[in-house]
Amino acid sequence: MQAATAGPADPDASTHALDDDATLDGVDLEQLAHRIATPLHAYSASAIRQRIDTLRQALAGLDAGICFAVKANPNLAILQLMAEAGVGADIVSAGELQRSLHAGVPPGRIVFSGVGKSADEITGALSVGIARFNVESLDELHLLQRLAQAQQVVAAAAVRINPDVDAHTHAKISTGKSENKFGVSIDEARCWFAARSMFPNVRLDGLHVHIGSQILDAEPFRLALQRVAVFWRELEQAGHPIASIDVGGGLGVCYRAGVDQPLAVTDYAAAIHEALSGFKGRILLEPGRWLVAEAGVLLTRVIRVKPGVERCFLVLDAAMNDLQRPSLYDAWHDIVPVRADASGSPTTYDIVGPVCETGDTFARGRVLPECVAGDLLLIKATGAYGASMASTYNSRPLAAEVLLDRGRYAVVRRRQHFDEMIAGEQPARHWQTP
Repeated sequence: MQAATAGPADPDASTHALDDDATLDGVDLEQLAHRIATPLHAYSASAIRQRIDTLRQALAGLDAGICFAVKANPNLAILQLMAEAGVGADIVSAGELQRSLHAGVPPGRIVFSGVGKSADEITGALSVGIARFNVESLDELHLLQRLAQAQQVVAAAAVRINPDVDAHTHAKISTGKSENKFGVSIDEARCWFAARSMFPNVRLDGLHVHIGSQILDAEPFRLALQRVAVFWRELEQAGHPIASIDVGGGLGVCYRAGVDQPLAVTDYAAAIHEALSGFKGRILLEPGRWLVAEAGVLLTRVIRVKPGVERCFLVLDAAMNDLQRPSLYDAWHDIVPVRADASGSPTTYDIVGPVCETGDTFARGRVLPECVAGDLLLIKATGAYGASMASTYNSRPLAAEVLLDRGRYAVVRRRQHFDEMIAGEQPARHWQTP
């Protein structure tokens, strides 16, 4: 793998974290699993830096800022890596704000999205001086005005537009159709700008659009950006200057080799260039999955092979609480053995975890070389929405997370202890009345 500071010669080239199925960022995965134990999440720092460099190269010529979608992977070490690379943060909660600040992301590179910002969350974000709020409802706009006035500050804000565009992705991660809860129509946004004088403590000078996640086709991006561009020009002509256009995120990645065909980042950047030609303000992007998904893997060992009447089950020590995407979205992740000699007879397995749910299934009818108890497997492309969505269901401790960087590794979250899991719980000893 290239050094972390080197970008690919071809900015369209796919950046893969895995050197092969046995090493990641120069680290032997079998040795890593032996030292840390499984299940464990491992991330390649080199692959993440390379993705950042690739995106920046594609955006050359634009006044563009990258704000990492923290929800994709909020580990402090990942956020610190982003901060060191000059990447900002796209947050959706007070907790993500605190994580970003703790990791060294300057407030001036933080944007706050989400439909349910509370008064306390907005107050906290105002007090540290974040760059911008992406406002999603008239009620939120009024609340932002009241809270900014109370602090005697002026908050920069963008209207999140719902362009009614089908992103052609999974229904649960589609956010840009009129039936989705996100954003407001262009007609409603037009009214907000017409009434700007009612909000003296809100500088309403931005537009924001995000139509969904894991998008593999350029056309939804083009259509959404074209609709935003038409509205931007209309607002400018009406005397409402626009200083920032946030184009969201959504770039898809390869979860299934040979099937998923991710959009080239240069084609994505070209769609932005084309739609926003002539725009003199700042363009913001909110990539999450695209920066970290393929940089991460979940290492897990086979507990046992369980022959069934109709199928053969491969039972792993990882479970749905460690990686929810297959259970939640029926998502595909490539799964391979981690060993030099994977020449066993091809065998068809349902690959499952130990949690007491039928939904605790990573794959059905998957063909692998014949496996035995103790074999180490690699679940690919888990760097986004893997550990970030994990839980302690079935009282299973949160898995360890490890950052790898050119032959070295560092534990960036140790495996949770039982006492930590129950730290907030206590017997009902002190009864009170409301």
